[in-house]
Amino acid sequence: MIQPQKNIQNIVFGIILVLLFFAVCQLFKPFFTVLLWSLLFYVLFKPLHRRVIKNVDAQKRGGRFIINLWAAVFAVATVVVILIPLLFVALQFFKQIIDLLQSIRDTLYTKPELMQEMLESFSKFIADISMGYITITPDEIQRNIIGIVTNSSQSLMQFSSTAVRNVGSFFLGLALMIFCLFFFYIDGLYLSKLFLHIIPIRQDYLNALVAKFVDITRNLFLGYIMVALVQAVIAFIVFSLFHIKGAMVLAALTFICVFIPMIGGGIVWIPLGIVQILSGDMPGGILFMVVSGLSISTLDNFLRPMFLQNRIQLHPLIIFFAILGGLTVFGFNGLIVGPMLVILFLTVLDLFLAE
Repeated sequence: MIQPQKNIQNIVFGIILVLLFFAVCQLFKPFFTVLLWSLLFYVLFKPLHRRVIKNVDAQKRGGRFIINLWAAVFAVATVVVILIPLLFVALQFFKQIIDLLQSIRDTLYTKPELMQEMLESFSKFIADISMGYITITPDEIQRNIIGIVTNSSQSLMQFSSTAVRNVGSFFLGLALMIFCLFFFYIDGLYLSKLFLHIIPIRQDYLNALVAKFVDITRNLFLGYIMVALVQAVIAFIVFSLFHIKGAMVLAALTFICVFIPMIGGGIVWIPLGIVQILSGDMPGGILFMVVSGLSISTLDNFLRPMFLQNRIQLHPLIIFFAILGGLTVFGFNGLIVGPMLVILFLTVLDLFLAE
């Protein structure tokens, strides 16, 4: 009689635990983005922070104050060094995209003969390379361009008004991130032990998962995000040197496209080179494509292996769809969450099969 009662009690406790777990998740859900990126930055900068405070004895007089001071310095510096430049780039990005849309609109309405000539050349080029299978008239291309420019302008205005309304939330998020990073730097080890203690998994498996999580976080950032960022910066320099309008917008587009296997940043610079050739500047267009191919796309073959060194042994196609699916489901957070979930799933699967 005791055993059935004990089983019922365990089931009831299990149900209560699951319900409380989902309730706690709902409590922390509004702060998911802040916690995620705070944790990411903490994992990235923790080795440097540990190196700085390794000779500080917390038991000595003033030791705790020095540790807290360094935690505050690292928390503020992390946000300033990473997010403030991103904010500046974002402002420049929107300024350039507005100028680019305005320039396209002015060309469409003030220089119709030039636009018509370019569209006819582009239409002929598409027909030639497709051997006549794809035929699209200049008028169709122009209607599509006008539709894209109009929709983009409206979407940009809506986004700008939303961004202005959320300025307060953005700075509150920065303050919360500094707050989280401060306590991560001070009590990161204690907080990780507290969290891992509630996970009912064997200690050796838990250690393997934690090691994999830290390794994934660092290598995803260095091997994918940092490589994409370097390629985007080089793309911005190349586009600026060749006086291409909206260089920062196109560089941001390059940052996104380099995650696509096989083609990568070529999705951006190849059409730009073709447009330059069709506009009559064949030497400049060819030179632009050669420089872009050598400095943007080829760089990927050197930097990524150097950063990753086969530490993330996953096919680029899986990484691409993991990032794409992550961005679809989690928004910008999916850039990290998507690949991380896939790699952690495969790690747990390996442990499960081994067991």
